[in-house]
Amino acid sequence: MFTDLRVGIGTDIHQFDPDRPLMLATLQWPDEPGLAGHSDGDVAAHAACDALLAAAGMGDLGSNFGVDQPGMTNASGTRLLTETAVKLRGAGHSPQNISIQVIGNRPTLAPRREEACEAMSLAVGCHVHVSATTSDGLGFTGRDEGLAAIATALVAIRAS
Repeated sequence: MFTDLRVGIGTDIHQFDPDRPLMLATLQWPDEPGLAGHSDGDVAAHAACDALLAAAGMGDLGSNFGVDQPGMTNASGTRLLTETAVKLRGAGHSPQNISIQVIGNRPTLAPRREEACEAMSLAVGCHVHVSATTSDGLGFTGRDEGLAAIATALVAIRAS
């Protein structure tokens, strides 16, 4: 039985790395520069993981899947989302909903929004909505230096 609904917030930021493929919202985006990072740099997936873990009171992405852990190099956003959901369910919690906003000038998310929402929902096992905005030329995202994402997650917490 679940006794509580909790909300968590997560953020992630990575700079562009033209030598890598862009992974965003668990999808590969051809002809776009990738994102630097220990894993695949998927800011949408990483922010979602942090939001889920925060809502459940289970730490953050780094404490659960840190760079010191074997096998995390180039880990996909899909894998991180799936493993985060498994950890939550193993603790008796249930992801209910995630909303993610990607901040940056590129890529244009709208043509693949439905695909991104479906892929992320499948990975985590609950409804995921992905949206995007620009920063009107301000800051590092406005200068096309990288991407950021903010996520909010709702998690049902099992009674102790």
